[in-house]
Amino acid sequence: MPSTRKKPIVIAHRGASGYLPEHTLQAKALAFGMGADFLEQDVVATADDELVVLHDVHLDRVTDVEARFPARRRRDDGYFYVRDFTLSEVKTLNVHERRNVDGSPVFPTRFPTTLGKFGVATLHEELEMIRGLSASSGRAVGIYPEIKAPSWHRDEGVDISVLVLECLDRHGYLGKADPVYLQCFDARELSRIRRDLGSELKLVQLIGDSNDAADGTDYDRLRTAQGLREAAAYADGIGPALGQLYVLAEIDGHPVSTGLVTGAHAAGLQVHPYTFRADALAPGFGSFREMVDWFAATLEVDGFFTDFPNLVIEALDCRAVR
Repeated sequence: MPSTRKKPIVIAHRGASGYLPEHTLQAKALAFGMGADFLEQDVVATADDELVVLHDVHLDRVTDVEARFPARRRRDDGYFYVRDFTLSEVKTLNVHERRNVDGSPVFPTRFPTTLGKFGVATLHEELEMIRGLSASSGRAVGIYPEIKAPSWHRDEGVDISVLVLECLDRHGYLGKADPVYLQCFDARELSRIRRDLGSELKLVQLIGDSNDAADGTDYDRLRTAQGLREAAAYADGIGPALGQLYVLAEIDGHPVSTGLVTGAHAAGLQVHPYTFRADALAPGFGSFREMVDWFAATLEVDGFFTDFPNLVIEALDCRAVR
């Protein structure tokens, strides 16, 4: 008898970032063309309270900010923070593939860091592009924004959660029926978004590898049965790291579930783990397809955050026809 279980969603992690520089409009358009179900947007605020789509609160790793504004690094830690630049200044920067501190590419086989002309997009610009693509293609796609470091942004003088919700509202993302998941690592902020700010959007509690002293989020507790029940009071799902969902058996090195997916499902939460990378396989897996198959069939996750949406789609389609 064929399975009645719903097919997992495919979330383009920072776009099709395995092929083009992350969070560029080009990477998002490619992911759309590949058939991703959702496109992710990490959101940070500029000095003039504009929302831009970047993974980090600083600009160093993915732009040429040091060459263009060498005197604008912060004295305390040496980083170039988005919050210290106006939108017009950020718009002058060229975006490249992510680099290490020494300037070498984090993923050497991806788009060369010295090629191309790419820019930083605002959240509004990206949502406009997505609306246009949906109109021209006749295919809808969801969005998956992340509110980055809300407590840090408050210390910087801006309530980024309010700004993000206002932007989403203007673009018609209002409630659970809309194709959007709003994610954050900060548990107190997600609870605030649901209870104090009154958002009816689907919310996802991201789970880091170590507890976050900055915002007080206890990720160890979140992974317990009680923590999952508490999360279910304000969230619709969790976004754990891959390594939180399995361990390798001592006897043969095969992956074995930690029970986190089962526990989350028992609490009524969806599970969308991160990040599936064809050029950085999780330990214990010999191929990307094997990894996708195991998380889909054995753990029964509800979604895949991936830099390679086309490869996850291919793997899931192969499973569907077996």
